[in-house]
Amino acid sequence: MSSDSKDKNESRKILIVASVLILILGVGVILLLPALGEIINQSFSPGLGLKSSAVISFFITTILMIVLTLVAGDGLIGELQFILGGFFMFFIIIWLMFAWIF
Repeated sequence: MSSDSKDKNESRKILIVASVLILILGVGVILLLPALGEIINQSFSPGLGLKSSAVISFFITTILMIVLTLVAGDGLIGELQFILGGFFMFFIIIWLMFAWIF
């Protein structure tokens, strides 16, 4: 056998194994979704709640982003693309932390 055909056979085997692993992972995720929903519901519902914490975290994140952009010196418009990404990251983290802690 030439080196080229060995490489083709090896790459086919790797592709088949990777496909089977991805399929098993997908089936596992599908089977775990109901249990994951119950775990999330138990973790977040006894406290403040997701809706109330979303409102609080929106205002906290908005004020925080305005303060950070004014302190940075470029103003609100100059760094808009970075502000939007930072806003959503801060919002999700603060939102889930308020729902979990309080």
